[in-house]
Amino acid sequence: MKIIVDSGSTKTDWIAIDDGGNKLFETQTLGLNPQVLTEYILEERIINNYDLYQVRKEVTKIYFYGAGCGTEPPKQLLKKVFTPIFVNADLNIKEDTYAAVYSCCKPGEKAIVSIIGTGSNCSYFDGNKIHQKVTSLGYVLMDDASGNYFGRQLLRDYYFNIMPKELGIKFENKFNLKAEVIKDSLYKKPNPNTYLAKFAKFLIENKDLKYSKELIKKGFTLFIENQINQFENSNEVSLHFVGSVGFYLQENLKKVLESKGLKIGKVIKKPIDGLVSYHQSIV
Repeated sequence: MKIIVDSGSTKTDWIAIDDGGNKLFETQTLGLNPQVLTEYILEERIINNYDLYQVRKEVTKIYFYGAGCGTEPPKQLLKKVFTPIFVNADLNIKEDTYAAVYSCCKPGEKAIVSIIGTGSNCSYFDGNKIHQKVTSLGYVLMDDASGNYFGRQLLRDYYFNIMPKELGIKFENKFNLKAEVIKDSLYKKPNPNTYLAKFAKFLIENKDLKYSKELIKKGFTLFIENQINQFENSNEVSLHFVGSVGFYLQENLKKVLESKGLKIGKVIKKPIDGLVSYHQSIV
């Protein structure tokens, strides 16, 4: 049995296939980002899933594509967690960029592939290898246009009284915005990036307001200028996007891209189905 895993900071999709590429089952856990979670939390999130725990000894191969897996230390942490659970499995860990590329690019296609979900990043795929010009420094310094970026901006605008009054009332009625709750969630609890990203849903629900349109435009403009435009051929190749924020705000994204002379390609909410198709094709 092989298991294909697409892991973000918010949630992780798991699909098991047999040696013939037939789908056996699919399940979901909370996110498994090794950059922001401890060994204990990572382990707990896996073993508490009934489907995974039941088949843990039957798994022979795990293809893990995850946020926070761009450097060696997080990969080693995941191996330390996975090995005692899936005792008979070989583990192949790659950063989530590969999941995005495999899910939306045709074989040999040259494209710029961006992830805009809880976090964000951007890569160039030359048809064979992935190239990145910007090393992500995580949600505190990077992640333009992501869920945690928009969540951070909403909280700032609310506290600085920049958010329109009527929208601010809706915002405070929907969330607990007490300063001690926010600070505790950001500085003491795990997954502060996921905490920030949960506010992005509010922005999506109110995306047609003038304030929202301006905030969304600002975020996407920063992403294009800081990430996509790093590649000189950005106006010559397909621009694909993967992730829930890009998916739900794709009309806004399209307008900003067009204003920069760029054309949107595929927009996919989550890459897991494309990943399964990719692995089925190489069985």
